Amino acid sequence: MIANSAARAASQRTLTSLVSRRAFHATRARLSSPYHYPEGPYTNLPFNPHTRFFAVRYFLYAFTGFFAPFGIAIWQTKKPKA
Repeated sequence: MIANSAARAASQRTLTSLVSRRAFHATRARLSSPYHYPEGPYTNLPFNPHTRFFAVRYFLYAFTGFFAPFGIAIWQTKKPKA
């Protein structure tokens, strides 16, 4: 009984020391560093969804990407044989 409580206390001490050691950083992250990018919503997108014509450009892109294979297939079928 005493051995179990002593082992549990020792494991909690080591766990606490591991967690506190892992969270410690000697230097804080510099935002001017080229290896740290801004974080948060919409920062991982290569475009700005808040612009005025975003919906038009998005649907034009999706329309082109979806129907291009069909247009290419029709063109290949209808082109004159050489």
